[in-house]
Amino acid sequence: MPIPEEGYPLAAAVSPRVQIVETTDSTNADVLAAVTDDPGGWPHLSLLLTTDQRAGRGRLDRSWTTPPGTALAVSVVVRVPDLPIPARGWIPLIAGAAMTRAIGEQLIASGHAARLKWPNDVLLDAGKVCGILAEVVPGLHDAVVIGSGVNTRMPRTDLPLATATSFEAVGLECDDDRLLADYLTALDRLLAALVEAGGDAEASGVHAEVSELCSTIDSDVVVSLPDGSKLEGRAESLDPDGRLVVRSGDVLTTVSAGDVVHVR
Repeated sequence: MPIPEEGYPLAAAVSPRVQIVETTDSTNADVLAAVTDDPGGWPHLSLLLTTDQRAGRGRLDRSWTTPPGTALAVSVVVRVPDLPIPARGWIPLIAGAAMTRAIGEQLIASGHAARLKWPNDVLLDAGKVCGILAEVVPGLHDAVVIGSGVNTRMPRTDLPLATATSFEAVGLECDDDRLLADYLTALDRLLAALVEAGGDAEASGVHAEVSELCSTIDSDVVVSLPDGSKLEGRAESLDPDGRLVVRSGDVLTTVSAGDVVHVR
């Protein structure tokens, strides 16, 4: 789908800056550079988007490409000067929860469901429909760029993995403008709640909301850890810092980073 002539008016009603490009290698790379060069020009909830991203980046420096017009790539700047640094680990989870809420709004009465896979992948039914990458702007302690790639109009034959899906693959049409507006609204709401609670995710309700949306909890999982080892067990909960708590027999392990596969 090409960029609509009318732009994204619903998103523009929430965001102070909606910048659209026909094509780019990476929206996150572009925004990181732009905010570094002009910090004042990118206030809270400013965004850059495209439907033709040629070299998207994900966690662990993975990269991917999608056929033009089949996915929505958006990078949002969030400003969190009043959020304690230890609580900023919640930002990627909040982004995942906000996108899960936004995609869920597109699915009402459809028979489909959106769920969060820890830490911040969004699943449409059981398939990954959105990946998220949050990056701190170098030299700016209060600015984080959150990049999201949503598979909107990607035919099933173009999906990169058997575990991926798209709106089109399940027979749905995505309203991109509404999706963006709902995402920005939920993102801002959750961040504001966390700031107001002084970074306490439990007191703010953020811990409860992310946990409610997270299908990883109460699932049997295999976690590929950064050191190359694997952890098998049952995901029981999120700890106060948003880390995944996995039980293997009588042993509880807290996971701060890793790739999770839901066994069932």
